[in-house]
Amino acid sequence: MEKLAQHIEALVFATDTPVSHEDIRQCLDETFGTEFSEEDIAAAVNQVKARYAADDFAIELVEIAGGLHFMTKGAYHPVVGTWLKQTTKKRLSQAAIETLAVIAYKQPVSKTEIEQIRGVSSDYSLQKLLEKELVSITGRSDGPGRPLLYGTSIKFMDYFGLRNLSDLPRPKDFKDPDTEIGERAPIEEVVTGGVGEMEN
Repeated sequence: MEKLAQHIEALVFATDTPVSHEDIRQCLDETFGTEFSEEDIAAAVNQVKARYAADDFAIELVEIAGGLHFMTKGAYHPVVGTWLKQTTKKRLSQAAIETLAVIAYKQPVSKTEIEQIRGVSSDYSLQKLLEKELVSITGRSDGPGRPLLYGTSIKFMDYFGLRNLSDLPRPKDFKDPDTEIGERAPIEEVVTGGVGEMEN
């Protein structure tokens, strides 16, 4: 089909979340009343990727969270970061970040399990994360009371630039000296404060 790559480009550009090859194929099949093969879709996607790989473009087509999405190239992250700092008024609290980290690494996980790990109530943090659609309810536990289970969402994958959960940093990544900045604290240094503080 003529301009198949351009149709795919327009579709991916118009979506707020990553769109899979299968979703693209189904949309094109319905729009044009014909069946497109996976090979046709893959070849057209590669054309779009190759076009945006050129230095003339500040964005690129990447595979993320199980689908395709346009993203800014790394060289232009500073200016985008500055813009986001200037325009973003609300950020995740430390408590919400801690809760999100527990969910990301332990999912599916219940609220009780989250609170056992953090040592404080997580009601407010969970509510905020659900509102921001970074986590979702994935089902119910088979345990007593059948509590709700929480897991990360597609929006979480998109926001943090992850293809899948295996892309999450592993504990060993944080222990690698190559990833450390500055000097180690003296061994006798006393650290005050807990991991999670009670939320207001």
